Amino acid sequence: MASSSSAPLRVLTGITPSGTPHLGNYVGSIRHSVRQSVAPGVESFFFLADYHALIKVQEPALIQRSTLEIAASWLACGLDPERVTFYRQSDIVEITELTWFLTCVTGKGVLNRAHAYKAQLDKNIAKGEDPDADVTAGLFMYPVLMGADILMFNAHKVPVGRDQVQHIEMARDMAQRFNHQYGEHFTLPEAEIDDAVATLPGLDGRKMSKSYGNTIAMFAPRAQLQKQIASIVTDSRAPGEPKDTEGSALFQIYQAFATAEETEALRKAYADGIGWGDAKQMLFERIDLEVAPLRERYEALMNDPAQIERILLIGAEKARKLSRPFMAELRHAVGLRNLAAGRDKGGARKAAKVAKPSFKQYRERDGLFYFKLLDAHGTALLQSRGFASPQEAGRAIAALQQQRGAALATLAEQLEPVGPEELRAAKEALEALAETTTSTNGS
Repeated sequence: MASSSSAPLRVLTGITPSGTPHLGNYVGSIRHSVRQSVAPGVESFFFLADYHALIKVQEPALIQRSTLEIAASWLACGLDPERVTFYRQSDIVEITELTWFLTCVTGKGVLNRAHAYKAQLDKNIAKGEDPDADVTAGLFMYPVLMGADILMFNAHKVPVGRDQVQHIEMARDMAQRFNHQYGEHFTLPEAEIDDAVATLPGLDGRKMSKSYGNTIAMFAPRAQLQKQIASIVTDSRAPGEPKDTEGSALFQIYQAFATAEETEALRKAYADGIGWGDAKQMLFERIDLEVAPLRERYEALMNDPAQIERILLIGAEKARKLSRPFMAELRHAVGLRNLAAGRDKGGARKAAKVAKPSFKQYRERDGLFYFKLLDAHGTALLQSRGFASPQEAGRAIAALQQQRGAALATLAEQLEPVGPEELRAAKEALEALAETTTSTNGS
């Protein structure tokens, strides 16, 4: 589904409620997303991915508590539920139905390549165990559920860490496969990464993650925050010895909160031999400067869970005003229809006989120009990559019309890859289009 130049840019973000939110969540997702949500021309969707939590958390009380904490965190950080669509994943029943639709068009080979699944297999093999030990269908199907989260609302952009880019690529693949089979319904999403804060290091220098137990709690009391920062692992260089910023978790965390000037000041202090205790105090004060005002709002929200529940239910209803009719459209597209709502008396088949393949040329939000080759039913057979000008796209279309199958090889780098079946259908459509053009010119 090509986006209109006048339509708002849809941005969708989610966090899995599987633990207490930490500073990695804040600088890698929440802060950036909340700021973006107030940008003009942006339509933002925020959700609590509680279905995803079930894959790795079997403690009901923990999921409930974490959902509350993450909702309160986003609201405390300035998320305006009046301005955005803020909802709990499990309140949108259409997401699970769409997950099944996408399951039916997603190749197992695609899911075999998912990082989380492969990591578990590699771990099992290294231990000499069955490769699929402790691998649930939930873990294996995680990318499909994530694809449904994104495609349900036809998000254009999905802010993620670099380690999640693969899931966005998989969602694009699912959208393309569905669109090819059933017509244009889904926008192809794109990952959005802020390279400066895509991944925040934790206390031990590895990526800050609940699974590593190396996090700094987002709204820890001031004394606890200071204690956690004091435990960041550093090297043995004494005060007065120059220190490297490269690979320093302490410096990277500071950089994620500080201005460019503040960062340069700490860089100079490293070179001048600042003591680790003084550097950690600087980091604590800089983080607390930003977090302290938010902490007060967070604590008030945590003391009023009923208010958060009301906000989420209102957000769910707002989301379902989009998901309900869209799901009805998708059900009709795949053939799940009211049997008494009229029968096809051949009109569609007659229309198909006189219809012909066609090219559709359009401009996307990235400023580039694209085209698609559609069959007689409007199903996309070929999807181009972006061209800098409409003239370049037009020349590629002309080559396909004139050279047909031969042009598919010469233009391969300018076209999205397709499988053998799709390639054969595209060649047949180009031949049919040529025959139609020839007969029209000869009449």
